[in-house]
Amino acid sequence: MELFGIALTVLALFVSFGFMVGVLFGFFGMGGSFLVTPALLVMGYPARVAVGSGMAFVFGTAVIATLKHHDLGQVDYKLGGLMIVGTSVGIEVGRIGVFYLEELGLASGVIGVTYVVLLGAIGLFVTYNALNNDGDDDSGGHHEAADQEIDPDAIPDIAKKIQSYRVPPMITIAGGIQVSLWMILGVAFVTGLLSGFLGVGGGFIRMPAMFYLIGVPVPVAVGTDLFEIVFSGGIGSFLYGMEGGVDLSIVAPLLAGSALGARIGSAATSIVDEGDIKIYFGLMLLGGSVAVAFRQAGDYLAIDVLSTISFALIMLSALLVSGAVIYSTITAMREQSTAAATSAD
Repeated sequence: MELFGIALTVLALFVSFGFMVGVLFGFFGMGGSFLVTPALLVMGYPARVAVGSGMAFVFGTAVIATLKHHDLGQVDYKLGGLMIVGTSVGIEVGRIGVFYLEELGLASGVIGVTYVVLLGAIGLFVTYNALNNDGDDDSGGHHEAADQEIDPDAIPDIAKKIQSYRVPPMITIAGGIQVSLWMILGVAFVTGLLSGFLGVGGGFIRMPAMFYLIGVPVPVAVGTDLFEIVFSGGIGSFLYGMEGGVDLSIVAPLLAGSALGARIGSAATSIVDEGDIKIYFGLMLLGGSVAVAFRQAGDYLAIDVLSTISFALIMLSALLVSGAVIYSTITAMREQSTAAATSAD
């Protein structure tokens, strides 16, 4: 049985997956978009469609989540505007690279290998720092600390080192932090390049980069990242759509699920400390890396079961971490309710 040319079971799968990704996107400002493109590749969609549709989904979800973060005062529009400049150039370079590789018949393989390396490396980095609590205690890692001045000693060591190189012009961003304009543009270009090449918002690199390299408070990094993704995703999906790379029968059900998920994830940022479950996010990145590696091995060895395992790992990763966000939110709300009741007594 089909609806709008797509099987109902696949439609339900896309809606459910979109919901999980929306929760992750709204909470972390990243966390799910990089799962969409590999999932579509595993399902057999061409690289052009997988990347383009993934980027269109990123755009829609970012709009929903950004509106909520705006309400919470967690968007630095000056920083976001500067990053849009560098990102736009990077997206076009990445898009050109995808179409060139597609002509050579190498797009799917190269994109897959890039995913494995990037997700694995960043997953290890995030997990390591989460286990060692790097910058989590007083660095603005709590979402309610978004508007506070940041203690210079609480900023991650890497960011402090980078900020010591004062290459003009210097820009003052959220928390009273001063950073070189060239660092901002550099981070934006690289993440834009990845957005155009991989069909992701680039947040799984940009958000950690803003925190660990620039020193932006976590809640502001999340909100600003989402604001920037609205533009990068919009530009990227438009460019891919012009080349027939956006399949609305994929994007629509994904967005239907993410509309609710993104609102829940964004609202959770004012309740839950992301440091509590950051380790799960790091492990999810590692899970995504392993999943794509299984798919690459399955394609190379012509073993279909490996591709099935890959898809299952992607879905499981999204389910576990989105579930952790929702569970932590419910737990925090219950604790707040209990504390309020105790105070009333």
